[in-house]
Amino acid sequence: MAVMKFSIVTPSFRNSNWLKLCIASVADQEGVEFEHIVQDSCSDDGTQDWLPGDRRVSAFIEKDGGMYDAVNRGYRRAQGDILAYLNCDEQYLPGALKTVHDFFEAHPKIEVVLAGTIVTDGEGKYICHRCSMVPHPQHVWFRFPVLTSSIFIRRKVIHERGLFFDPRWRDLGDFHWVLALMKNKVSMAVCDHFPSAFADTGENMNLKPNAIREKNETAAMTPRWVHALKPAWILHHRLRRLAAGHFSLSRRVIPFTRSTARRSVCGLTCPSPRPSGGTGWVWWNRLPRIELSSIPRWHRLTVLCKIEY
Repeated sequence: MAVMKFSIVTPSFRNSNWLKLCIASVADQEGVEFEHIVQDSCSDDGTQDWLPGDRRVSAFIEKDGGMYDAVNRGYRRAQGDILAYLNCDEQYLPGALKTVHDFFEAHPKIEVVLAGTIVTDGEGKYICHRCSMVPHPQHVWFRFPVLTSSIFIRRKVIHERGLFFDPRWRDLGDFHWVLALMKNKVSMAVCDHFPSAFADTGENMNLKPNAIREKNETAAMTPRWVHALKPAWILHHRLRRLAAGHFSLSRRVIPFTRSTARRSVCGLTCPSPRPSGGTGWVWWNRLPRIELSSIPRWHRLTVLCKIEY
């Protein structure tokens, strides 16, 4: 049986410090074959002083047409069977790619795997965790149920079906790409693990003026009949999440790490998420902050979470 290989693409521009953490998190993956392609858009922040000499990655330093153009360039160069992209401010957690590998092996007809994401602040402290759901064609206009750091794609979706990102969208390319997946009836499934972490620094691209402009432009594309039933779609979305156990107060997230020569060890048990405002349910997209003492920020994030029921 042929060995399944991963190709991870990281678009980079003036993000040297975060890129080093991102690269380390990929390099630490065990039990799978992978390549890490970094598409750097001629950064002038010192990235070029060290990136070309980093043997853990295949670095391509060239001007591009934005983040999604950079990802497309990386996908065209990719040799792997499973493709994914990981931004500089995102990291894979220990064992991530092996977990995804095993899921694809067990589900050969699934073309895109969606998984959960841990959200931290810029210091690596836990904020919340985001569970994924298979996108619904009406819900997606109001509630985007995935984070791209935990999306993994079979090669044929990109190279045979041609579902690259549309580079005309500089900030919302992932939303319009997911629309294309649904339009082309790409088979998707949720892997109930948390393979990645995303740093919510307050300076992320989706908070900048162009992203806000694209959000407004995209909102205007919502079909009228879908928009007219917005409250019903949001309610249905929440019921889907309820059925999936996303709001369960008996659900526990247990962070843990593995000890290696290069990684610190941390064992933390999170209490069950508690709702705010005195209600019995949590209705927003992100589960509330779980009260931990702290999760230290080392040279890379080292927290891996799994679900217990």
